[in-house]
Amino acid sequence: MEHEIMQRPLDVLGNAQGKKIIVKTKSGDNVTGILKAFDSHINVWIDDAKINGEKEITLGRVLIRGDSIIYISPEK
Repeated sequence: MEHEIMQRPLDVLGNAQGKKIIVKTKSGDNVTGILKAFDSHINVWIDDAKINGEKEITLGRVLIRGDSIIYISPEK
């Protein structure tokens, strides 16, 4: 069995910088886009952001406050 090195959440976000992510918000939206930056409060700056739902909505560049985020995941 291989042992993975435990990473801190901010390290994981750092590895996702410049890559496509999915952010689930407390309002129920799924926002996808390229993670450009983040801070210690998990406020995230996303480029080429879109809300994916019944109808896709293009947002462009957005800042999502960390206290409104349920999870962040790499997009597959």
